[in-house]
Amino acid sequence: MPPSRPIDDLLTIMRQLRDPQTGCPWDVEQDFSTIAPYTIEEAYEVADAIEREDYVDLKDELGDLLLQVVFHAQMAKEAGLFDFDDVCLAINDKMTRRHPHVFGDDSHRDSEAQTEAWEEQKARERAAKNRADSVLDDVPVALPALKRAQKLQKRAARVGFDWPDAERVLEKVHEEIAEVRDAVAHSSQAHVAEEVGDLLFVCTNLGRKLKVDVEAAVRGANAKFERRFRYIETKLAASGRKPEDTSLEEMEALWVEAKQRQKAGSEV
Repeated sequence: MPPSRPIDDLLTIMRQLRDPQTGCPWDVEQDFSTIAPYTIEEAYEVADAIEREDYVDLKDELGDLLLQVVFHAQMAKEAGLFDFDDVCLAINDKMTRRHPHVFGDDSHRDSEAQTEAWEEQKARERAAKNRADSVLDDVPVALPALKRAQKLQKRAARVGFDWPDAERVLEKVHEEIAEVRDAVAHSSQAHVAEEVGDLLFVCTNLGRKLKVDVEAAVRGANAKFERRFRYIETKLAASGRKPEDTSLEEMEALWVEAKQRQKAGSEV
């Protein structure tokens, strides 16, 4: 008898965890909606391990994410919807269908041409699923807001609703900043929030026009902020102080120092 594969063992473990009689009470009582937040969280933890270049942790986090897929597939099997093999068959079919330059005789070879062909194939698949009421259909609401904004803009651009170049978007950024200023001076907090949202949306569009992944860009900005602020904390701690005991001017001076050290290639 051939040895079982690790994926077979994982499927068996999940089946046992979900057994109504002998399984884990917590696992048994879960459903798609209760597990979905964990699935999203695990995907973020995969991204975090990659960002930190911690590949030992990445292995563990990928396992946690795979467990989420197995969990959903087991619940679907119990409901008579589909099983793990069906999930694999569906993605196998999708990947071969969307890569005719690899698995067929399509002539698309360079990255840009393939990206265009990929999007066209996805549009055909959406139409085949009767999701043709709007080009914005099926952009997941649960996506991070910046990522969803960029996807919505990309969809609209495919049918011609787009600024001609990044310079025009920059003009719009300045226009939105002026509207934020006006709202702060004359309007309610709700209107201020609306205008700030418009500004962020336009900045996201600017990133798209400049071929910048805004979600990744903001993660990078977060990491940079964290490094520099920790530098401030470390420098103050060396003299027995904390940020809350320090003037803003001194902290700003340390911030500039951290920034200069980073630009010079020094550890911050």
